[in-house]
Amino acid sequence: MMKQKSVYVCTECGGQTLKWQGQCPHCQSWNTLIETVTEKQMSRFSPVSETGKVQNLSDIEAFEEPRYATGISEMDRVLGGGLVRGGVVLLGGDPGIGKSTLLLQALSHMSGYQQVLYISGEESAQQVALRAKRLTLNVQAVPLFAEIQLEKIQAALNEHKPRVAVIDSIQTIYSEALQSAPGSVAQVRECAAQLTRLAKASGTAIILVGHVTKEGALAGPRVLEHMVDTVLYFEGDMHSSFRLVRAFKNRFGAVNELGVFAMGEKGLREVRNPSALFLSHHDGQVAGSCVMVTQEGTRPLLVEIQALVDEARSPHPRRLCVGLEQNRLAMLLAVLHRHAGVPCFDQDVFVNAVGGVKITEPGADLAILLAIVSSLKNRPLIEKMVVIGEIGLAGEVRPVQRGQERLKEAAKLGFTRAIIPLANKPKQAISGIEITAVGRISEAVAHMYG
Repeated sequence: MMKQKSVYVCTECGGQTLKWQGQCPHCQSWNTLIETVTEKQMSRFSPVSETGKVQNLSDIEAFEEPRYATGISEMDRVLGGGLVRGGVVLLGGDPGIGKSTLLLQALSHMSGYQQVLYISGEESAQQVALRAKRLTLNVQAVPLFAEIQLEKIQAALNEHKPRVAVIDSIQTIYSEALQSAPGSVAQVRECAAQLTRLAKASGTAIILVGHVTKEGALAGPRVLEHMVDTVLYFEGDMHSSFRLVRAFKNRFGAVNELGVFAMGEKGLREVRNPSALFLSHHDGQVAGSCVMVTQEGTRPLLVEIQALVDEARSPHPRRLCVGLEQNRLAMLLAVLHRHAGVPCFDQDVFVNAVGGVKITEPGADLAILLAIVSSLKNRPLIEKMVVIGEIGLAGEVRPVQRGQERLKEAAKLGFTRAIIPLANKPKQAISGIEITAVGRISEAVAHMYG
């Protein structure tokens, strides 16, 4: 028998090389080359377009496709209004966080008015039925197909022609055209490409469940995220009942949209007022606590920022952030010292965003600094006050996006005072909230106690 040849495939970019190297020569990523058996090249794809000819863009009739509502409003928000005909969604998350539960609930809602199909590659039919029974779902119109061979799955999709299909998960599917094992780079890339072509040609909306690595990224080649139309991540602490679904890519809607769920005995329940999750309930005002309004897609969220400043017991003071950018804290402390005269070089500084939420926008800068000053002076801020603003290296308070929407959300939840950037000052007063507009960090520190 002929000896099988192997190549080394990069899990990040999909590039190939004949010899193993520590660094991928294509994308320069380290330790991403995995040995894979070479496959015989053959034509396995059919064209997406039936015409197969060049057309003028102005001659193509463009119209909005009706969306398929999932019956779960938080899921529809993240998707941009629902599933799109022929769209491919990739849903990733840690094991046991609730991906299969959420999709089974969505198919249960949609089965009343759409043809659906649940394809299980990880669990047997009995296991899926047991979960549906535990969740007390109406699954009489939800057909189930337990299979991991791609060719049989394609035949089932062509026969039943569902409007929405769930494949759980893409790492368990394999194609007979390839010799590598399921879950390998070649198999994941091939199966995802074939299913994406089928979705575009037939109009079936397909949801792929994907595994994640220990670093939290989607397993498999990075090209998997480029193939699909929407990439969703299921986030949350395994020790907490709250789950967040975040959109990182969406060709049919806004990115960075956030859906909030609570895990209970009957499955995932939508959280209508997510701001309540990220606010602590103290008996009174405490030092080191400041509430800010962050923007997640089109949704403003109130998040409590907590800071603890303590005298350092070592020559190297500690700087620790949870839910916020670690490297940005050192820069903000330098700005606070230089432009507001508040030194923290001999203090340990710990900053935390309540509720396990991750804040990546710079609009939390001003709230972080005021929480640090409050903890350092051991004096709580004014009650019912929110703070928003980005801090520049020159000590200026820079504006944030959608400032008025953030202020209206704060006023709706009972907050009566706000410190905001001068450029975000509304032309008309907002009912129920007193606004203080500042241009520099020193002004914000001076107004933090009224």
